[in-house]
Amino acid sequence: MIDKTIKEEYDVIIVGGGITGAGTARDCARRGMKVLLVEKNDFTNGATGRNHGLLHSGARYAVTDQESARECIEENMTLRRVARHCVEETDGLFITLPEDSLDYQKTFVEACTKAGIRADIISPEEARRIEPAVNPTLIGAVRVPDASIDPFRLTTANIIDAKRHGAEVRTYVEVVGFIIENGVMKGVKLRDNRTGEQSEAHCRLVINAAGIWGQPVAQMAGVQINMFPAKGTLLIFGHRVNHMVINRCRKPANGDILVPDDAVCVIGTTSTRVPFDQIDDMRATPDEVELMIREGMTLAPSLATTRIIRAYAGVRPLVASDNDPSGRSISRGIVLLDHEKRDGLKGFATITGGKMMTYRLMAEKAADLACQKLGIDKKCDTAVVPLPGSEKTDSEIKAEMHDDIYSDLVASTSRVAEIGRHGTFTNEIPHETIEDRALVCECEEVSAGEVKFAVDKLHVHNLINLRRRTRIGMGTCQAELCACRASCVLCQVGNNKPEEELADLKSFMQERWKGMQPVAWGDTLKENQLTLKIYQELCGLNA
Repeated sequence: MIDKTIKEEYDVIIVGGGITGAGTARDCARRGMKVLLVEKNDFTNGATGRNHGLLHSGARYAVTDQESARECIEENMTLRRVARHCVEETDGLFITLPEDSLDYQKTFVEACTKAGIRADIISPEEARRIEPAVNPTLIGAVRVPDASIDPFRLTTANIIDAKRHGAEVRTYVEVVGFIIENGVMKGVKLRDNRTGEQSEAHCRLVINAAGIWGQPVAQMAGVQINMFPAKGTLLIFGHRVNHMVINRCRKPANGDILVPDDAVCVIGTTSTRVPFDQIDDMRATPDEVELMIREGMTLAPSLATTRIIRAYAGVRPLVASDNDPSGRSISRGIVLLDHEKRDGLKGFATITGGKMMTYRLMAEKAADLACQKLGIDKKCDTAVVPLPGSEKTDSEIKAEMHDDIYSDLVASTSRVAEIGRHGTFTNEIPHETIEDRALVCECEEVSAGEVKFAVDKLHVHNLINLRRRTRIGMGTCQAELCACRASCVLCQVGNNKPEEELADLKSFMQERWKGMQPVAWGDTLKENQLTLKIYQELCGLNA
């Protein structure tokens, strides 16, 4: 039963609130389209929030997938400009170990050069000097322009800009069907997953940007997309071992990337095909954890004695093209499907494949198709216009008015002081009072003012939303104390009822435990037991 029909008619309805959907909403809105973005859970709930945060140079794919390699290096350079508050420019090493062949290094460098990727061969001595954590037995090294990127911050920035340009955004609203008349897509049937309310929304074009969930979404419209759910498991270590991204210089395999990520580091990843009925509940297995540890130690031996704080897994949105059981030989290239041409269903398109870091290019391709179908003549500008948070600071603007080296130095130094994790939004975070400056999460240095900012500006309804916007609970103690504090702040500033917030706190701690359980031994188990004591015996929180 439909409770209501949304009166407004949209140019485009986008399904999926990962980075691809968020980027597509931004691009379409900036070109003047009336946009509705719907996501059945929270932003970054799928693969966007379950990767290693690597800003690929494209080098990893240079030998096996030149198209993807070129896309990666072009978008790498673009994101450094337009999303700089989300990027840490670390550079990366591809190392050859004694059991590897230096012949592959030569092939690798040649392929990188062909794809337009800087790949400098350096000596093992130089590699050990610039990255002390690297395996000292290495026999070869190549330096490439890898970096790390925050997918949560990146998605949020795209959502903010989409809304600034008129897009309507709804989380916890699921597409449960389509309105199709005479072979033409007319709109979507929606269900609010918090209230159960059902509604309809009409549009001229639906863009399916639901990642691996794009296959079941398309099936509701009678369209078949043959996707390959490739599970990838990753581990988070308790502190940052490496300064640079460390890769294994060989054909892509399990556990051959170590990424520095804020105050921690992440090792990944596996690639295993899983059935579609498991994609909503991805869990790391003990065997996968053991594999990641074993392979990680070959990149950086100190990982053998570094505490693991969490294991997690995501599903890559690959489009199947062969019978490869791992999915590693399937191209990471972008797939744009015009279902009018392909399947005879007008007003429906799917954008999928690709990688997190090629999201902007994926969005551009999808928005180009939307413009073509809707008769809109406006070019994409997302490659040149900075995302919210990455605009020039006041110091940089002033420095541009002076043509001297001193001003450039002042601008560079001031930018470091002015830009925090929220970039130029930092100045909007309340900090006037002692209460606002008080830390809710010591590990990630999240203040009460930052929580208030997230509730006010960033679509925060619960603690899991808050974690994805601020990193609360993502530090080395995995929410040992901060979850309770954050819950109290949400009651105060989010108008949440205490009994609802208590249930939210239980759910949040269960979600944290899900990732800690596969690595619950040694110091990690001790930390888990302390957390259990705190929440059960001191706070009276029982499962």
